[in-house]
Amino acid sequence: MPPASAPSAAALAIALTIGSGSGAAPADDPGCSAPPTHRIAQVQGPGDATPLSGRIVRVEGVVTGDFQRGDQLGGFFLQDPSPDDDPATSEGLFAYAGPGVRDVRVGDRVLVTGRAVEFNGLTELSPVTAVDVCGTGTVEPVRYRLPRPEGVTFEPVENMLVTFPQELTATEHYRLGRYGELTVSAGGRLFQPTDRPGVSAERNDRRRLLIDDGSTVQNPATIPFTEPHVVRPGDTVRGLTGVLGYGFGAYRLHPTEPAVFRRANPRPAAPGPVGPATVKVASFNTLNWFTTVGGRGATTPLERERQLAKLVAALKGMDADVVGLMEVENNGDAAVKALVDRLNAAVGAGAYSWIRHPGPGGDAIHVALIYRPGRVRPVGPARTAADAVFERPPLAQTFRHAGGGTPFTVIVGHLKSKRCDGASGPDADQGDGQGCYNARRVRQARALAELAAAVPHPLVIGDLNSYGREDPIKTLAASGLAGQTERFVPAGRRYSHVFDGQAGELDHVLAPPALARWITGVTIWHINADEPPIVDYNTEDNPPRLYRPDAYRSSDHDPVIVGLRPPGAPQRR
Repeated sequence: MPPASAPSAAALAIALTIGSGSGAAPADDPGCSAPPTHRIAQVQGPGDATPLSGRIVRVEGVVTGDFQRGDQLGGFFLQDPSPDDDPATSEGLFAYAGPGVRDVRVGDRVLVTGRAVEFNGLTELSPVTAVDVCGTGTVEPVRYRLPRPEGVTFEPVENMLVTFPQELTATEHYRLGRYGELTVSAGGRLFQPTDRPGVSAERNDRRRLLIDDGSTVQNPATIPFTEPHVVRPGDTVRGLTGVLGYGFGAYRLHPTEPAVFRRANPRPAAPGPVGPATVKVASFNTLNWFTTVGGRGATTPLERERQLAKLVAALKGMDADVVGLMEVENNGDAAVKALVDRLNAAVGAGAYSWIRHPGPGGDAIHVALIYRPGRVRPVGPARTAADAVFERPPLAQTFRHAGGGTPFTVIVGHLKSKRCDGASGPDADQGDGQGCYNARRVRQARALAELAAAVPHPLVIGDLNSYGREDPIKTLAASGLAGQTERFVPAGRRYSHVFDGQAGELDHVLAPPALARWITGVTIWHINADEPPIVDYNTEDNPPRLYRPDAYRSSDHDPVIVGLRPPGAPQRR
């Protein structure tokens, strides 16, 4: 644990220095005459749990965090302003002060009587039977730097006032709207360990810190870090200060000072360039575009309309000639037709059409292909893989530029997800970071490679549910299909999905050497992975003020766009 050393000028600027405050009892109040029975460090002890569990104790400290309201934690944090000499013992406690217990303010010097307990991993006093306010005091926050050293947890500073002077980066906001939680990390945002070299799951855990607003209300009306704009992973903050609690299996910082994030990762208004392409191809997971209401996707007609508006805004922004879609309802052509009809209403009658899937499989969702007849023409019939290993069989269609040139084939794939429903044997989680059904995905990758070998100039795109260094991608690479994003997208921007606060590529563009020479550029349009669910199309729980009929959070996967220049094709205008 970093020692609580003499504070710098910056630390003094954020130290809590509170005046006498109204309502504080005088020091000669009878309630203040009873001395403490223990110091806070004795109640905390040097381990993970209090050595005084179940005993009634009386401790003295200064209030550092007040969360007594009924919609908050129901108590307050207090800290000994005179630390002991043992760096393993925390100087802070949480007092669970229910109804009838005296209200306190930050800066109050208090004597608190209660039972020492461990509540779901948090050392606290509960119930508190007496709170005596005996003046005021100050506590200087402990300066702490991430990553934590190997083998060290936050336990030595549990319940203490802590400040992080370094720059920290937002890396996860999935539960921001529901629970007021945001994860930040040191050294930039976190990436999936199986996505790229040099990333360690253990080090990722030591780099991260969970921020919690201290509210017990789900889906609160006021959501932190949404003004003046919603925080995005990549945005940064310095001087983060708060009390460090514990709950639901994680240490969490409850801010006591405003945390202001710098907009280091602004929303991209348009996709990045893909070079002097004559054809643009995109891959886009729609996150369950269903025309049927009440199953996956939208649960009401209003939500379906809002979802459709966002999907169309995204497709319009991509401005691609061929788009491979995933997670489209498998109801014949109904869902894909509805999407194309609305897209054409936005960009021009007849601008887009679609390829009928010859064998979409029996899953609730399937892959689809839409294209611009004015830009490219289908060559021959659509194909799929005959291998029964697929839940969602791939779709392959050969195209030629409308002005001529060498044909190319777009293959849309969507491999088995990592969810563990029903997984057993080799499909169970092997503990290697690749999740469940990795063996199934490898077999699917082999079948995908066989399909690619049977068509002219294949370009494989789609949500392959595998990160860049996982076995399915290695299998495709071994067949001669190489990933193309590494050629054109900087490492820090090379991701299409965020899970568990870690970014990575699930959506890929792969090509054999011959077609790779035609590729003029690849870009990932970060309109979804960096946006929280509270800005999507759903009406339940999402604040109405945050919805816009735009491309942002139209899905949970970012679209990937690739530029091609097939030999003989006229230049794009």
